[in-house]
Amino acid sequence: MRKGQIWGAAAGAAGAAATGLVVGVAARKRNKIAADRRRLVAQLTDADREPGMFPPGEPSSVTADDGVRLSCEEIEPVSGRAALTVVLVHGFALDRRTWHFQRRSLSELVDPTVRLVLYDLRSHGRSERAPRESCTIEQLGHDLDAVIRALAPEGPLVLIGHSMGGMTIMALAEQNPALFTERVAGVALVSTSAGEVASAGLPHTLLSRHNPLTRGVGLIAKLQPKLVEGVRRLAGDVIWAITRSFAYGDHDIAPWLVDLVDTMISTNAVDALTDFVDTVGSHNRLAALPALAGCEVLVAAGDADKVIPFTHSEVISAELPDAKLVRFPGVGHLPMLEQPAAMDEALVELIRKCASRRQNVRRFRRRA
Repeated sequence: MRKGQIWGAAAGAAGAAATGLVVGVAARKRNKIAADRRRLVAQLTDADREPGMFPPGEPSSVTADDGVRLSCEEIEPVSGRAALTVVLVHGFALDRRTWHFQRRSLSELVDPTVRLVLYDLRSHGRSERAPRESCTIEQLGHDLDAVIRALAPEGPLVLIGHSMGGMTIMALAEQNPALFTERVAGVALVSTSAGEVASAGLPHTLLSRHNPLTRGVGLIAKLQPKLVEGVRRLAGDVIWAITRSFAYGDHDIAPWLVDLVDTMISTNAVDALTDFVDTVGSHNRLAALPALAGCEVLVAAGDADKVIPFTHSEVISAELPDAKLVRFPGVGHLPMLEQPAAMDEALVELIRKCASRRQNVRRFRRRA
């Protein structure tokens, strides 16, 4: 046997042994996760039958400028006429169920009363699958504009965006700064970034546009979608544990909240998600932030966020010195689900500031 063949055989044997070891460890880990998950599910107390869908809204759809159908909902205030329209924009790989707690608390708000508009981003949730070339943050900005024109054509607005939803709001500000001068009274940027997203956190690894693994998975998902989705189902418990780790700072979070995020992610096709990798990696809209300077601005994030580190919120806050920066200690990427009471408090304060500013403007105009 030649020397090269000997080395090849040895390497092959070592590879097989290593593979067996990895598979064994993975199997034990998967069993532990499954047992842990069953234990946590036994403690389930607070989940609704359909998390993220109560109170029920009036379903509608909006056709984007390029013809893609966007699935939307409108929720009218419990009583009285709405003083403001609040538009909620979810993040990457999720859908409008992200706002499970906020759709209830904000729709029940009395002082002031608000109308809610929620929708699923293109290729997410119940919205139509879009061509890959249109899966850009720039296009998401145009989509938000289309939703506003169709479902909130007049009156003051408060825009609330999480993660890629916050980037979407920045894209809209870049494209239509006059809207933020004339109608947008307030903006909340939650767990998001104005640029260099791939420099740290999860995007630096899995979501980096330079990562061959991400591109490879996206390609396989397009060519063999059943294979990828099958693997996804088989690895369900492991993925659930990874979801808990990256979505939340608290590992003892209620299991139904992990299930909710896991379900939202699973609803979206793998290749539909990888379509957005390039646009997230190249996102840079620091120059768009001055368009928000005339609005009430809330910048909020958890300091245990593994997806978009808290430093990104600090950068945004530095560009908008009048913005309020809220730090949630020990909280991960989804403060609206992990610490809903604290998140709601910050959002309600923002909304009330916007309503108060609106009333003051009206009084000034009457006196003039």
